[in-house]
Amino acid sequence: MRAFIAIELSPDLRKRLASLEEQLKSSSADVKWVEPKNIHLTLKFLGEIDEKQLGEIAKIIQETADKNKRFFIRLATPGAFPNINFPRVIWIGIDKGDSEIKQIAKILEEEISKVGIPQENRPFSSHITLGRVRSGLNREKLVKNLENLASNLPQDSPEFMVTKITLFKSTLSAGDPVYEALKEAHLQGN
Repeated sequence: MRAFIAIELSPDLRKRLASLEEQLKSSSADVKWVEPKNIHLTLKFLGEIDEKQLGEIAKIIQETADKNKRFFIRLATPGAFPNINFPRVIWIGIDKGDSEIKQIAKILEEEISKVGIPQENRPFSSHITLGRVRSGLNREKLVKNLENLASNLPQDSPEFMVTKITLFKSTLSAGDPVYEALKEAHLQGN
């Protein structure tokens, strides 16, 4: 099965991110936008795993949650990979909570490599993917919208408390992927 580990976002935060997507959509660029119900913060993409790995990964997620406390995150400015002038992936960054997210991702990366899942070659970046650019159609307008959004984003972004990490099964379909929570591990209370 195809799987990943993520932080689920509150409905309010997903609604706010969907509003940002709408502002960017006005560029009419060729972007596959993430459906609001599917917006999350990926900690580790696992790819295809088997039942044995699933059990071991679920145990690792629980052990990781048991060692980490709940924390708040706050959205930062939007950006793009590989860069804002040549966007392939549109994302929104995290400022508050970035170090906690990176700590959890680092533990997961190291521990999960022990069950046969290769480690990433690039450093982890705390971000929430909003869309993937499919072609260069209206790219300049998209870049301009991204720059405008970054400079006009309110400085009082609400905070969201992260209370758990979740292992998801991802089923690809003709439309949007379908995500199913397989394991939730609650972080320690403060």
